[in-house]
Amino acid sequence: MEFAFHVCNTMAETGIQLALRRLLGRLEHPPVILCIGSDLAIGDSLGPIAGTMLRHAKESGHAYVYGTLRSPVTAKEIKYLKRFLQETHPFSKVIAVDAAVGESSELGLIKLSDSPLRPGSGANKRLGVIGDISVLGIVGERAGFSYSMLNLTRLHLVYSMAERIAGALACFLGDCGGKTDTKSQFAV
Repeated sequence: MEFAFHVCNTMAETGIQLALRRLLGRLEHPPVILCIGSDLAIGDSLGPIAGTMLRHAKESGHAYVYGTLRSPVTAKEIKYLKRFLQETHPFSKVIAVDAAVGESSELGLIKLSDSPLRPGSGANKRLGVIGDISVLGIVGERAGFSYSMLNLTRLHLVYSMAERIAGALACFLGDCGGKTDTKSQFAV
């Protein structure tokens, strides 16, 4: 099952929250939110920015957040992280967040899926899968040199997508009680 919301849609955050509820159901244990990426390329920083925002959110409830601007989790670390998560959080659902490339018509889409994430696949890397559900932000167009394209991505797009994702996750975890737009919460 897959859901997609455009970052410019004013109801995107609410849609993401509803999709998370549908995909995860009732959580018995605090989830792990794994925000994958690096701050070395603007397009690849979606995960760490969202993780940083989520760490600072007042309504984020109880969850384990890995991957921030201060301590990023890159795609290369996935094979080690899978084992760590299995040993440390054996009963927790893993929500994997990452940037992705896609078609030009998909630019700005936030996609949620009930399948694991394949980090690095946009750069033609085969690094395995991780997560129970995946949250992908399409930040650039698929091309022969996709990784170099991530350096040409607009920071505003990445930041806006990270705001939507972090806001939706914070409300999902803290059950915002009807509050759906947390954009002002993350304003700089």
